Amino acid sequence: MWLLFLLVACVAAALSCAQLCRAAVAVARATGPAPRPSPAPDPDSADGSAAGLTLYEMAYLSGGPHRLADVVLVLMAQQRRLLLAHTGWATVVDPVGLDPVERATLSAIGPDGQRRIPAIREALVADEAVRAVGDRLVAAGLALPAAARGLRNAVRQVQGATVLALLCAAAAYATAPAGEDRGQLLIWFTLPLILTLGTLAVARFELHPYSDWATGAGEERLPGRPGFTAFSPSSPAPVAPLASLMTLALHGPRALTDPTLRAALHSSGA
Repeated sequence: MWLLFLLVACVAAALSCAQLCRAAVAVARATGPAPRPSPAPDPDSADGSAAGLTLYEMAYLSGGPHRLADVVLVLMAQQRRLLLAHTGWATVVDPVGLDPVERATLSAIGPDGQRRIPAIREALVADEAVRAVGDRLVAAGLALPAAARGLRNAVRQVQGATVLALLCAAAAYATAPAGEDRGQLLIWFTLPLILTLGTLAVARFELHPYSDWATGAGEERLPGRPGFTAFSPSSPAPVAPLASLMTLALHGPRALTDPTLRAALHSSGA
């Protein structure tokens, strides 16, 4: 019986580690060794800058198109052009978009002027204006292309295989027949554990922080990184408070201090 547990642990470890290796290779191929130029700012963006990243770009690099959708919704809400209810509904107050992403947001809400935030978010993720932000970042070498995403999930799979190996070892130990050398039995389970823990150690050293959106160069451009480039002083600041929007872009809805906005995004499945 214990051989069956060992087989399960070894197969799970081998498959998960192979998946992580494939994801790492895809990231390495996508990023490449050569530096690439910085993305040009979107001239139509309300928070565009001549140097550094826009709010939309920071949101995309930190959390992908869903994070970008949250940022534009909160931006428009703080400018009193949208009303975000704690129940997860968005209502149009001023039907004028200041940039392509805002116009896409109004189109996603529809002619009725009111829609659930999850539906708006999903519509924005598929919209050309949001894809254009990602395409600019990919072309600049700051964001991962679609084929290179999945690193974070691959790491979670290896972590799960590690837990599974421990559970299999415990089950094999508990079900070992009388007279079986249980110490020798447990030694066999060090094989899948060495594989998974060794792979996680290498991934931690070579690939951390694990991101499905930003490349290493993109991570360095985000606030708090050594290579971060701030907004150009000459660029127009957004009407909404920049600090809260940057916090949302970098850390997601949980970092919002406004309880109404936080409830609106979280209650809608953010």
